[in-house]
Amino acid sequence: MKRRVARIKSVQALYQVEMTGISAEEAVEAALEEGEEASPFLYELVRGTLEHGGEIDSYLEEALEHWTLNRLTRIDRAILRQCVFEMKYMDDMPVNVSINEAIDLAKGFNGEEESGRFVNGVASKVASMLGESTAE
Repeated sequence: MKRRVARIKSVQALYQVEMTGISAEEAVEAALEEGEEASPFLYELVRGTLEHGGEIDSYLEEALEHWTLNRLTRIDRAILRQCVFEMKYMDDMPVNVSINEAIDLAKGFNGEEESGRFVNGVASKVASMLGESTAE
């Protein structure tokens, strides 16, 4: 499973967990196509994002201007949470890759260019808070 596909499936799983309260494993299984196997990267994204949810949300709350986390769509929350998890906890993942993937996910799930710009702004602010450079 390519990392891009794993990110898409992870956002779907994170959305399912928030909507229904099912376990991470059940959500991952629900996001997979018939016969498709989850990659270790997919499980790492889902489990890690959920495990560090409180800390991730505190970064997002601080980065949001004139918004609250609860006001975001569930999809945007899932995308941003996953992005922050990657930036903070995945040492082998370049920050600009995490942000660019989050932007693409937002555009893909929401079908709007503006959603990508919003995710970019919030994710870039969190990256600055983490002391990470977003320059390529």
